[in-house]
Amino acid sequence: MRFSKRHLAKTITWRLIGTLDTLLLSWFISSDLSVGVLMGACELLTKMVLYYIHERVWFKSTIKSSNKRHILKTFSWRGVGTIDTIILGWVITGNPLTGLKIGGAEVITKMLLYFGHEKLWYRINFGLDKRNKRKQLEKLNNQ
Repeated sequence: MRFSKRHLAKTITWRLIGTLDTLLLSWFISSDLSVGVLMGACELLTKMVLYYIHERVWFKSTIKSSNKRHILKTFSWRGVGTIDTIILGWVITGNPLTGLKIGGAEVITKMLLYFGHEKLWYRINFGLDKRNKRKQLEKLNNQ
C-alpha cells in the first residue's frame, strides 16, 4: 500500500473530531470523566489505523464522487467505527450495555459529523497534485 499525505491528513482531522465526540459521549453516558478520557485515548489509536485502511480501500473504489459515494462511505465507516467503540466501551467499563449505549449514541453523532467532514474534504485539493494535473491535461486535449 502506497503512502498518501491526503489520506493521512484526512485521518488526523477526522480523528480529532471523532475523539472529542467519543470523549464527550462516553463521559455523559458513563457519568465518569476518566471513562471518557480513556475511551478517547484508546480510540485515538484504533480508529486512526482503521480509518486510514478505510480511506485506502475507498480510494480504489470505482463509485463516482457524488453524494451517493459520500453516503456509502459514511455508512461503511460508521459500521467499522461503531463495532470498535462498542468493544472498547465494554472492555473499559466492564459493562457490555455501556459499550452498546456509547456505540449507539455515536451512530447518530458520528454519521452527521463524518458526512460533513467528507463534504469538506471533497472540496479540498490537498494531496491531489497528480490527479489535478491529469484533469488539466485532459481538458487541454479535449479543446
